[in-house]
Amino acid sequence: MAVTKTSRRLRIKQHIRNKVSGTAAQPRLSVFRSNARIYAQIIDDEQGRTLVSASSIEITGKDKKGVNVDVAKQVGQSLAQKATTNGISRVVFDRNGYLYHGKVKALADGAREGGLQF
Repeated sequence: MAVTKTSRRLRIKQHIRNKVSGTAAQPRLSVFRSNARIYAQIIDDEQGRTLVSASSIEITGKDKKGVNVDVAKQVGQSLAQKATTNGISRVVFDRNGYLYHGKVKALADGAREGGLQF
């Protein structure tokens, strides 16, 4: 079987998820990045519920596609603002198999600036 980017990311994702799990006290901040958008959600794995979510659609609108580092940072700040409104201050970061670089790092930095601790 050929190793593609997607299969490699999914293999790395499984290794991460074996170690990282969200609880009610410290939920998991999960990132998903596509070519056109970036999404982030805070998840309580014990109950299997998404507590808070944010995406680049909220920032740029449905018509404009494409995400840069600035938009990713704004998504992180938006997520942090929603999380603090819901009483969430500490999370565990799940990069979902993506490299901690560029847009994923910008989203994490924006969430930290917004007040989340991880």
